Amino acid sequence: MNLKQIVFGAIALMVITSSCGNRTGFNTQSTAPQEYPTQVLSEQNVLLATVYPGTIKGQNDTEIRPRIDGFIDAIYVDEGTVVKKGQALFKINSPSAEQALRTAQAAVESATAQVNTANLNVDRFKPLADQGIVSQVQLDTYQNAYLSAQAALAQAKAQLTNAQAQIGWTNVSSPVDGVVGSIAYRLGSLVNNGNVLTTVSSTQNVFAYFSMNEKDLVSLLDNLPGKSQAEKISHLPEVSFKMADGSLYNENGKVKTITGLVDITTGTVTLRAEFANAHGELRSGFSGNVIIPKAISNAIVVPQNTTFTRQDKYLAYKVQGDSVVSTLISVIPTPDGKSYVVTSGLSKGDRIVSDGIAKLADGKKIIVK
Repeated sequence: MNLKQIVFGAIALMVITSSCGNRTGFNTQSTAPQEYPTQVLSEQNVLLATVYPGTIKGQNDTEIRPRIDGFIDAIYVDEGTVVKKGQALFKINSPSAEQALRTAQAAVESATAQVNTANLNVDRFKPLADQGIVSQVQLDTYQNAYLSAQAALAQAKAQLTNAQAQIGWTNVSSPVDGVVGSIAYRLGSLVNNGNVLTTVSSTQNVFAYFSMNEKDLVSLLDNLPGKSQAEKISHLPEVSFKMADGSLYNENGKVKTITGLVDITTGTVTLRAEFANAHGELRSGFSGNVIIPKAISNAIVVPQNTTFTRQDKYLAYKVQGDSVVSTLISVIPTPDGKSYVVTSGLSKGDRIVSDGIAKLADGKKIIVK
């Protein structure tokens, strides 16, 4: 063996020795318990919120239909206009109604003339009948003719009143205070009483309709005082409405009714909450979310970052002695989206790891911080 081979062999032996020493040191360091922050669980009172998609409808969504056939002569409002009860919306040009009015007026004039003629005959023949110049039968005939003419006049006047009313129907007005919806027909359109010209939604108060499943309904009503459903509904907390842009409507509402039937296709029931809407911010057709608050006393609350999921199950690492064990828990999210209310799996006084849980495993020893 020459000198060169001896030198290379010594260097290789030093490298191997150094490597083994480092590996041993690394293993010793990696298996040593690490320090992890923990927290001891306590009870507190929290306010949860359950969210359900909802749709706004006016207290009265009134369909506006013409009462006679004709052509739209004028439109006095635009879509979205706030109108008062009795305010004119449309003008209908109805030739048939105008013709009926002229015919009725002529009939009244003719019937009036017949009454006058019959009255003249009675006035002329009554003195003669009193003197015995003409028979009483002849006088009675003229008197009956006068009565018949009066009845014909009354009938003609009734027809005139109807014709005048129909002419009044050419002015289509709003039956309620509200907001005008979409206008389906424009100037010159031929319409009849089967056509919906528009809808006026009374929005002084509005209804928010939303649905929930049977289980949620039973849970909602279960702990409320009262024997009947109506009594329980009266004790429900006020609800709020989150609009489509994410903002909260500035008035709280109250659940008023729950439908008596369950929709067999969806397994849900429909609830109706009423909101005051004095300024008209909520419009019929708006969509959003109805939020029902729920107060829970003596609840266990943990930050969401102290939990993890496995196969759609929520778990947390509970400290037992100097090691940790993963514990299955049931949770309800809090409205702020940062915490969970633990409904099972953890109790007051339990200690859980509050940070760094991604590096943990069952049975791993830790140093409690």
